[in-house]
Amino acid sequence: MKVTVLGAGGWGTALARLLAQGQHSVTLWGHDPAHLEEMKRSGRNARYLPDVPLPDDWRIEKEILPSIADAECVVVAVPSKAFREVTRHLAFFRGIVVSVTKGIEHNTGLTMCGILGVTARGSKPAALSGPTLAPEVARGIPTACVAASADPETAQAVQNLFHRPAFRVYTTVDLAGVELGGALKNVIAIAAGMCDGLGFGDNSKAALITRAIVEVRRLGVACGAQAETFSGLSGLGDLAVTCFSKLSRNRGLGECLARGEKLQDLLSKTVTVAEGVPTAQSAFQLARKFRVVTPIIDEVYAMLYEGKNVAEAVRDLTSRDSRAED
Repeated sequence: MKVTVLGAGGWGTALARLLAQGQHSVTLWGHDPAHLEEMKRSGRNARYLPDVPLPDDWRIEKEILPSIADAECVVVAVPSKAFREVTRHLAFFRGIVVSVTKGIEHNTGLTMCGILGVTARGSKPAALSGPTLAPEVARGIPTACVAASADPETAQAVQNLFHRPAFRVYTTVDLAGVELGGALKNVIAIAAGMCDGLGFGDNSKAALITRAIVEVRRLGVACGAQAETFSGLSGLGDLAVTCFSKLSRNRGLGECLARGEKLQDLLSKTVTVAEGVPTAQSAFQLARKFRVVTPIIDEVYAMLYEGKNVAEAVRDLTSRDSRAED
């Protein structure tokens, strides 16, 4: 199949490499021409995956329209803040569009496939999500994820496209659940990193994750998702890896914040994107809209956007009234 990957970051590059290994014809587009030229010259993505050799038989394209001109499938791997602008170029595309971006648009509350419903109305939208750290996927470490689409045939087509011996793909029709699980876990990962930065132990993080999946599921169901999806790869699986892994950008950001570093300093000195920061704002708004109780998301939002002290946020969480477990 002819596949175009939009986004030359770590995740886009890792997936493009995976697709090339599956004998697909791959085109990679990125927004930074200088970065693309360096990738061509060195055969490496030195900015994101410096130790991973890139395929020789793929095409790297600087212009977005030529990159998708003959594509049968487009994989969108750009940050959520750029998702709408990039996918405007898919207005006349009629093939499968796979979002691998985990976020919720701030002003609209739309997931990435929700945005595709506006910008690429003639396409067949799908999402690929799960516990999928880009450096591990690029190195061929065994990984499992889930392909989601409201259309079962589209979900199966995405499964067939990506499935490899070390990259196992499951399917589901619960597109909303998969996308919301993937987005909301990034907010929780910031809180998990704060646990690490404050020197808390494994008990603390286990309690955080267990209570977090409850409120993520609660908010997801209010938005129309299926409850059981949040016990799967795109829910609990993705939450676990993002909260525990040293490779997790969101967990790392939370750890640095708890140690006293400033948010704007952290965001300005890294080339990678911590999607949990904008998603915290979107999640907070969704919880207000649907009147869902989300204490952990609320405290992360307060720390990121209202300047709340980390110690005060922890105190407010741990001093909440006792109640039955749900």
